[in-house]
Amino acid sequence: MTEEVFEKDFTPIPKDLKASQKINRISLSYWQGAIRTLRQNKTAMISLAFIILIVLVAIFGPILLPNYQQEDLLHTLEAPSLEHWLGTDNLGRDVLTRLVRGTRTSLIIGFVAETINVVVGTIYGGIAGYLGGKVDMIMMRIVDVIVSIPQMIIMILLLTVLDGSVGTLLIALCITGWTGLARLVRGQILSLRENEYVMASQVLGASKWDVLRDHLIPNTVGPILVNYTMSIPSAIGAEAYLSYLGLGISIPEASWGNLLSLGSSQFPGSLWLFFAPAVVFALTMLAFNLFGDGLRDALDPKMRR
Repeated sequence: MTEEVFEKDFTPIPKDLKASQKINRISLSYWQGAIRTLRQNKTAMISLAFIILIVLVAIFGPILLPNYQQEDLLHTLEAPSLEHWLGTDNLGRDVLTRLVRGTRTSLIIGFVAETINVVVGTIYGGIAGYLGGKVDMIMMRIVDVIVSIPQMIIMILLLTVLDGSVGTLLIALCITGWTGLARLVRGQILSLRENEYVMASQVLGASKWDVLRDHLIPNTVGPILVNYTMSIPSAIGAEAYLSYLGLGISIPEASWGNLLSLGSSQFPGSLWLFFAPAVVFALTMLAFNLFGDGLRDALDPKMRR
Protein backbone atom coordinates (compact mmCIF):
# COMPACT_ATOMS: atom_id res chain seq x y z
CA MET A 1 0.00 0.00 0.00
CA THR A 2 2.82 2.36 0.85
CA GLU A 3 4.60 1.70 -2.45
CA GLU A 4 1.39 2.33 -4.40
CA VAL A 5 0.85 5.70 -2.69
CA PHE A 6 4.45 6.66 -3.28
CA GLU A 7 4.33 5.86 -7.00
CA LYS A 8 1.00 7.61 -7.39
CA ASP A 9 1.75 10.86 -5.54
CA PHE A 10 5.45 11.34 -6.23
CA THR A 11 7.71 11.32 -9.25
CA PRO A 12 11.11 9.77 -8.50
CA ILE A 13 14.09 11.91 -9.52
CA PRO A 14 16.64 10.07 -11.64
CA LYS A 15 19.99 9.54 -9.97
CA ASP A 16 22.73 11.83 -11.30
CA LEU A 17 26.02 11.37 -9.49
CA LYS A 18 27.72 14.38 -11.10
CA ALA A 19 24.80 16.69 -10.33
CA SER A 20 24.71 15.57 -6.69
CA GLN A 21 28.43 16.30 -6.29
CA LYS A 22 28.35 19.65 -8.04
CA ILE A 23 29.32 22.61 -5.82
CA ASN A 24 26.78 25.38 -6.44
CA ARG A 25 28.29 27.85 -3.98
CA ILE A 26 31.94 28.79 -3.76
CA SER A 27 33.49 27.97 -0.41
CA LEU A 28 34.94 31.05 1.27
CA SER A 29 37.51 31.27 4.03
CA TYR A 30 36.92 33.36 7.14
CA TRP A 31 38.81 36.36 5.78
CA GLN A 32 37.31 36.06 2.29
CA GLY A 33 33.84 36.11 3.80
CA ALA A 34 34.75 39.07 6.01
CA ILE A 35 36.09 41.07 3.04
CA ARG A 36 32.98 40.27 0.99
CA THR A 37 30.71 41.41 3.83
CA LEU A 38 32.75 44.57 4.31
CA ARG A 39 32.60 45.41 0.61
CA GLN A 40 28.81 45.12 0.72
CA ASN A 41 28.68 47.77 3.46
CA LYS A 42 28.54 51.01 1.44
CA THR A 43 28.92 53.24 4.48
CA ALA A 44 32.09 51.45 5.56
CA MET A 45 33.56 51.57 2.05
CA ILE A 46 32.86 55.31 1.68
CA SER A 47 34.49 55.84 5.07
CA LEU A 48 37.50 53.78 4.00
CA ALA A 49 37.83 55.83 0.81
CA PHE A 50 37.80 59.04 2.86
CA ILE A 51 40.43 57.63 5.26
CA ILE A 52 42.66 56.70 2.33
CA LEU A 53 42.21 60.20 0.90
CA ILE A 54 43.16 61.82 4.21
CA VAL A 55 46.22 59.57 4.52
CA LEU A 56 47.33 60.48 0.98
CA VAL A 57 46.89 64.17 1.80
CA ALA A 58 48.99 63.70 4.94
CA ILE A 59 51.75 61.95 2.97
CA PHE A 60 51.96 64.07 -0.18
CA GLY A 61 50.31 67.35 0.90
CA PRO A 62 53.27 68.80 2.84
CA ILE A 63 55.54 67.92 -0.09
CA LEU A 64 53.38 69.93 -2.49
CA LEU A 65 52.69 72.72 0.05
CA PRO A 66 55.87 72.98 2.14
CA ASN A 67 55.70 76.63 3.30
CA TYR A 68 53.33 76.13 6.22
CA GLN A 69 55.37 78.47 8.48
CA GLN A 70 55.77 81.29 5.96
CA GLU A 71 54.38 84.54 7.39
CA ASP A 72 53.01 87.53 5.50
CA LEU A 73 52.12 90.32 7.91
CA LEU A 74 50.68 92.42 5.09
CA HIS A 75 47.90 89.88 4.46
CA THR A 76 46.66 88.78 7.88
CA LEU A 77 43.19 87.35 8.53
CA GLU A 78 42.21 87.46 4.86
CA ALA A 79 39.04 85.67 3.83
CA PRO A 80 39.23 82.71 1.41
CA SER A 81 40.22 83.75 -2.11
CA LEU A 82 41.78 82.32 -5.25
CA GLU A 83 45.23 82.98 -3.83
CA HIS A 84 44.45 81.55 -0.38
CA TRP A 85 41.69 78.98 -0.72
CA LEU A 86 41.01 78.80 3.02
CA GLY A 87 42.18 82.31 3.90
CA THR A 88 45.08 83.34 6.14
CA ASP A 89 45.61 83.41 9.90
CA ASN A 90 46.67 86.19 12.25
CA LEU A 91 50.28 86.05 10.98
CA GLY A 92 49.38 85.86 7.29
CA ARG A 93 50.10 82.12 7.00
CA ASP A 94 48.06 80.15 4.48
CA VAL A 95 45.39 78.15 6.34
CA LEU A 96 45.21 75.40 3.71
CA THR A 97 48.95 74.78 3.90
CA ARG A 98 48.86 74.63 7.69
CA LEU A 99 45.79 72.39 7.65
CA VAL A 100 47.58 69.92 5.36
CA ARG A 101 50.62 69.94 7.64
CA GLY A 102 48.40 69.56 10.69
CA THR A 103 46.73 66.54 9.08
CA ARG A 104 50.11 64.82 8.81
CA THR A 105 51.00 65.63 12.43
CA SER A 106 47.70 64.44 13.88
CA LEU A 107 47.56 61.24 11.83
CA ILE A 108 51.15 60.35 12.69
CA ILE A 109 50.35 60.69 16.37
CA GLY A 110 47.14 58.66 16.04
CA PHE A 111 48.57 55.79 13.99
CA VAL A 112 51.93 55.51 15.76
CA ALA A 113 50.47 55.72 19.26
CA GLU A 114 47.83 53.07 18.60
CA THR A 115 50.31 50.80 16.80
CA ILE A 116 52.53 50.86 19.89
CA ASN A 117 49.50 50.24 22.12
CA VAL A 118 48.43 47.28 19.96
CA VAL A 119 51.86 45.65 20.13
CA VAL A 120 52.26 46.15 23.89
CA GLY A 121 48.66 45.25 24.73
CA THR A 122 48.63 42.13 22.55
CA ILE A 123 51.87 40.74 23.99
CA TYR A 124 50.98 41.63 27.58
CA GLY A 125 47.42 40.31 27.42
CA GLY A 126 48.48 37.21 25.50
CA ILE A 127 51.11 36.25 28.08
CA ALA A 128 48.73 36.88 30.98
CA GLY A 129 45.91 34.89 29.44
CA TYR A 130 48.00 31.93 28.33
CA LEU A 131 50.12 31.47 31.45
CA GLY A 132 47.22 32.07 33.83
CA GLY A 133 47.48 31.43 37.55
CA LYS A 134 49.61 33.72 39.69
CA VAL A 135 51.26 35.30 36.65
CA ASP A 136 47.86 36.31 35.27
CA MET A 137 46.73 37.64 38.64
CA ILE A 138 49.85 39.78 39.16
CA MET A 139 49.86 41.13 35.59
CA MET A 140 46.19 42.06 35.68
CA ARG A 141 46.50 43.73 39.09
CA ILE A 142 49.19 45.94 37.54
CA VAL A 143 46.72 46.81 34.79
CA ASP A 144 44.05 47.61 37.39
CA VAL A 145 46.42 50.01 39.16
CA ILE A 146 47.27 51.78 35.91
CA VAL A 147 43.62 52.02 34.85
CA SER A 148 42.64 53.47 38.24
CA ILE A 149 44.54 56.67 37.38
CA PRO A 150 42.66 58.74 34.76
CA GLN A 151 44.59 58.81 31.49
CA MET A 152 43.95 62.50 30.88
CA ILE A 153 45.49 63.45 34.23
CA ILE A 154 48.62 61.46 33.42
CA MET A 155 48.92 63.11 30.01
CA ILE A 156 48.38 66.63 31.38
CA LEU A 157 50.96 66.13 34.16
CA LEU A 158 53.51 64.69 31.73
CA LEU A 159 53.02 67.46 29.17
CA THR A 160 53.23 70.08 31.90
CA VAL A 161 56.69 68.85 32.89
CA LEU A 162 58.01 68.06 29.40
CA ASP A 163 57.80 69.97 26.13
CA GLY A 164 54.82 69.56 23.81
CA SER A 165 56.61 67.66 21.05
CA VAL A 166 55.37 64.73 19.02
CA GLY A 167 57.56 62.34 21.02
CA THR A 168 56.19 63.58 24.34
CA LEU A 169 52.63 63.21 23.11
CA LEU A 170 53.32 59.65 21.97
CA ILE A 171 54.72 58.77 25.39
CA ALA A 172 51.69 60.34 27.08
CA LEU A 173 49.25 58.43 24.88
CA CYS A 174 51.06 55.11 25.27
CA ILE A 175 51.53 55.06 29.06
CA THR A 176 47.99 53.79 29.69
CA GLY A 177 46.56 53.37 26.18
CA TRP A 178 47.44 49.67 25.91
CA THR A 179 45.54 48.48 28.99
CA GLY A 180 42.14 48.13 27.33
CA LEU A 181 43.50 45.96 24.54
CA ALA A 182 45.48 43.88 27.03
CA ARG A 183 42.26 43.01 28.84
CA LEU A 184 40.53 42.21 25.54
CA VAL A 185 43.33 39.92 24.32
CA ARG A 186 43.55 38.20 27.71
CA GLY A 187 39.84 37.35 27.58
CA GLN A 188 40.17 35.98 24.05
CA ILE A 189 43.21 33.87 24.96
CA LEU A 190 41.46 32.44 28.03
CA SER A 191 38.63 31.17 25.79
CA LEU A 192 40.99 29.76 23.14
CA ARG A 193 43.76 28.08 25.13
CA GLU A 194 41.66 24.99 25.97
CA ASN A 195 40.90 24.17 22.33
CA GLU A 196 42.04 20.89 20.82
CA TYR A 197 44.55 22.41 18.40
CA VAL A 198 46.36 24.07 21.31
CA MET A 199 46.64 20.78 23.17
CA ALA A 200 47.76 19.05 19.97
CA SER A 201 50.56 21.61 19.52
CA GLN A 202 51.67 21.11 23.11
CA VAL A 203 51.71 17.32 22.69
CA LEU A 204 53.83 17.67 19.55
CA GLY A 205 56.42 19.60 21.53
CA ALA A 206 55.64 23.22 20.68
CA SER A 207 56.89 25.71 23.26
CA LYS A 208 54.55 28.10 25.05
CA TRP A 209 55.82 31.01 22.95
CA ASP A 210 55.25 29.04 19.71
CA VAL A 211 51.67 28.19 20.73
CA LEU A 212 50.97 31.81 21.67
CA ARG A 213 52.58 33.23 18.52
CA ASP A 214 51.39 30.70 15.94
CA HIS A 215 47.94 29.71 17.19
CA LEU A 216 46.42 31.91 19.89
CA ILE A 217 47.31 35.46 18.85
CA PRO A 218 46.41 34.89 15.14
CA ASN A 219 42.93 33.81 16.26
CA THR A 220 42.46 37.14 18.06
CA VAL A 221 43.35 39.28 15.04
CA GLY A 222 39.71 40.19 14.35
CA PRO A 223 38.99 41.87 17.71
CA ILE A 224 42.46 43.46 17.66
CA LEU A 225 41.84 45.04 14.25
CA VAL A 226 38.47 46.40 15.33
CA ASN A 227 39.96 47.82 18.53
CA TYR A 228 42.83 49.37 16.56
CA THR A 229 40.49 51.06 14.10
CA MET A 230 38.21 52.38 16.82
CA SER A 231 41.11 53.62 18.99
CA ILE A 232 42.83 55.76 16.35
CA PRO A 233 40.20 58.54 16.54
CA SER A 234 40.52 58.50 20.33
CA ALA A 235 44.27 59.15 20.06
CA ILE A 236 43.74 61.87 17.46
CA GLY A 237 41.03 63.43 19.61
CA ALA A 238 43.27 63.38 22.68
CA GLU A 239 46.03 65.14 20.74
CA ALA A 240 43.57 67.75 19.47
CA TYR A 241 42.19 68.30 22.98
CA LEU A 242 45.64 68.72 24.56
CA SER A 243 46.88 70.96 21.75
CA TYR A 244 43.69 73.01 22.03
CA LEU A 245 44.53 73.60 25.71
CA GLY A 246 48.07 74.59 24.78
CA LEU A 247 49.68 71.44 26.23
CA GLY A 248 50.24 69.53 23.01
CA ILE A 249 51.88 70.49 19.74
CA SER A 250 52.96 74.10 20.03
CA ILE A 251 53.04 76.77 17.33
CA PRO A 252 54.70 77.24 14.82
CA GLU A 253 54.24 73.48 14.26
CA ALA A 254 50.73 72.74 12.99
CA SER A 255 48.20 70.21 14.27
CA TRP A 256 44.43 70.02 14.26
CA GLY A 257 44.38 70.94 17.94
CA ASN A 258 46.33 74.20 17.78
CA LEU A 259 44.54 75.15 14.53
CA LEU A 260 41.22 74.79 16.35
CA SER A 261 42.61 76.76 19.28
CA LEU A 262 43.72 79.60 16.99
CA GLY A 263 40.38 79.53 15.16
CA SER A 264 38.39 79.75 18.38
CA SER A 265 40.44 82.76 19.50
CA GLN A 266 39.40 84.60 16.32
CA PHE A 267 35.78 83.40 16.43
CA PRO A 268 33.39 84.70 15.12
CA GLY A 269 35.31 87.36 13.23
CA SER A 270 37.31 84.92 11.08
CA LEU A 271 35.06 81.89 10.73
CA TRP A 272 37.30 80.15 8.19
CA LEU A 273 40.06 79.76 10.77
CA PHE A 274 37.80 77.58 12.93
CA PHE A 275 35.53 75.80 10.47
CA ALA A 276 38.23 74.52 8.10
CA PRO A 277 40.04 72.36 10.69
CA ALA A 278 36.79 71.60 12.53
CA VAL A 279 35.14 70.10 9.44
CA VAL A 280 38.19 68.00 8.52
CA PHE A 281 38.58 66.82 12.12
CA ALA A 282 34.89 65.90 12.46
CA LEU A 283 34.74 64.05 9.12
CA THR A 284 37.89 62.07 9.95
CA MET A 285 36.54 61.02 13.34
CA LEU A 286 33.25 60.00 11.75
CA ALA A 287 34.98 58.04 8.98
CA PHE A 288 37.12 56.03 11.41
CA ASN A 289 34.15 55.20 13.62
CA LEU A 290 31.89 54.18 10.74
CA PHE A 291 34.63 52.05 9.19
CA GLY A 292 35.29 50.46 12.58
CA ASP A 293 31.59 49.58 12.91
CA GLY A 294 31.61 48.01 9.45
CA LEU A 295 34.79 46.07 10.20
CA ARG A 296 33.33 44.78 13.46
CA ASP A 297 30.19 43.56 11.68
CA ALA A 298 32.25 41.94 8.92
CA LEU A 299 34.47 40.04 11.35
CA ASP A 300 31.56 38.86 13.51
CA PRO A 301 30.26 35.49 12.16
CA LYS A 302 26.84 36.22 13.65
CA MET A 303 26.51 39.31 11.45
CA ARG A 304 27.39 37.49 8.20
CA ARG A 305 24.81 37.21 5.46
